Amino acid sequence: MSLEKPPSVLVADDQRDILHALRVLLRGEGCKVKTVNTPDEALDALAHNPFDVALIDLNYARDTTSGDEGLDLIGEIQKLDPDLPVVVMTAWATIDLAVECMRRGAADFMQKPWENARVIATIFNQAELYRAKHRATVLADENRALKESKSRDFLAKSDVMKPVLEIMHKVAPSDANILITGENGTGKGVAARYIHSLSARATEPFVSINMGGLATGVAESELFGHVKGAFTDAKSDRAGRFEMADGGTLFMDEIGNLPMEQQQKLLRVLETGEFERVGSSRTLKVNVRIVSATNSDLQKSVKEGLFREDLLYRLNTIPVHLPPLREREGDIPLLANAFLKQHLKRYNKAIDGFLDQALETLKRYGWPGNVRELDHTIERAVLLAGGDKIKVSDLGLVSTAATSDDSAMNTPSLDDMSLEDVEKYLIQRTLKRNGGNATKTAEDLGLSRSAFYRRLQRFGL
Repeated sequence: MSLEKPPSVLVADDQRDILHALRVLLRGEGCKVKTVNTPDEALDALAHNPFDVALIDLNYARDTTSGDEGLDLIGEIQKLDPDLPVVVMTAWATIDLAVECMRRGAADFMQKPWENARVIATIFNQAELYRAKHRATVLADENRALKESKSRDFLAKSDVMKPVLEIMHKVAPSDANILITGENGTGKGVAARYIHSLSARATEPFVSINMGGLATGVAESELFGHVKGAFTDAKSDRAGRFEMADGGTLFMDEIGNLPMEQQQKLLRVLETGEFERVGSSRTLKVNVRIVSATNSDLQKSVKEGLFREDLLYRLNTIPVHLPPLREREGDIPLLANAFLKQHLKRYNKAIDGFLDQALETLKRYGWPGNVRELDHTIERAVLLAGGDKIKVSDLGLVSTAATSDDSAMNTPSLDDMSLEDVEKYLIQRTLKRNGGNATKTAEDLGLSRSAFYRRLQRFGL
């Protein structure tokens, strides 16, 4: 048959000779076969193992001809996995019964005694359709997730970054879980993608999720997916980030914001690779490498009872700390020129680099928003520049405190600032006071976590 990997088939029938015959037939075609005698055993097998097709009898112990048990089983299978093809086989076939099976959701209907060729063709065709539909769902969700992140090289040559690069190169080829720490905007997501690109999983998916930007109550669905009808807005089945990242890397940014009730479920996945979609009792299994990141002190969160210590140990197999941009002065021109090239191409503008004074201003600035703020600053300068080189005035840093020394800050007059400038300036100052800790800054400003992260993104911080 044409399938790259032969189907995994569940066969349910109360007659042992039937089970034996089907097992021999299907295994002869390379299929992985699980046989059970009752509907309850079938549902238990489906809840704990992945199958491509279920081949079921209609009559078990209740009586011999009505098919009620089999019809009920079709409905229960639909609840576990609405897409799983159910092929019905019975010795008591009638047109009405066949129609009722199809109405209940069966993919096909066959009469005993069966034709071997038809059974094999039906199993392989249904398995191929099932896998194709599953791939389409996962790819659609994966493409949506990938659009949320940007792919960039990890640019660094300063002395302070040499040991960081060294440890990343050492651990990237392994499957060890990595926890990246550092202030907000230091490039933790770029570092995670860089580690993935150096790993044996480089050709597999890289999927990211920002736990800090999730609305309350949706973390479980985003991580593990959901089935249709699991909650009000669940209009269709949806794969979670773990399914999308199967075989590859899942990057969990702002992991310190994961709700306590979800931490146990994450720990289980890290230990066993198993989970269930929201609204489903069917267990799925994945092979995913976890790279997580945080700008908060997780050890402190553990002491405060906000983060599980056993989960931290699982995530923190290899710690990687990214220093703030203010400690990477030698990298600022390198990053600035890379961002300049990127935005010139994006906006189709002709600018020949920076004036020397502009580069000096960039190096002296405190960068409370770190690399992300530098990127935003260069983008704005490209849009505002009127000459063939970026000038100091194009950077717009004076009006947002252009020096790293608080005592020397040229704090602007509120009369000269827009409401948006005031809000950005306040966030920058509070971020700097809190050492880049986004969670503490949000609390000080009286903002919810999701509202704070929206502002960081809007202001390029």
